[in-house]
Amino acid sequence: MADRVLKVNAFTTFDLLDASVEGHGFEEAAFATLNVRTAREAPEVVSLELELDNTELESVPPHADRVTLSAAEARTLASELEAAADRVVATEDDP
Repeated sequence: MADRVLKVNAFTTFDLLDASVEGHGFEEAAFATLNVRTAREAPEVVSLELELDNTELESVPPHADRVTLSAAEARTLASELEAAADRVVATEDDP
């Protein structure tokens, strides 16, 4: 990604995912970086960061999105992700 906003290194949660961005009158697909972060010392929140590869986008300027979660909110999100993953796996196992 050119003009990267987020720092990506060996510790980044996901450095290459399929993603899309949708707005009024447009929808585009691009690779994305998705990362979960906390402060190294005395963390108080969990940050979820998302950046789409701006070299593949025409309608959106280079940027990154962040959501800050409390520990309880992060656990709720993790639980919802687990449940959704279970549903996907269950349909894959069906003949």
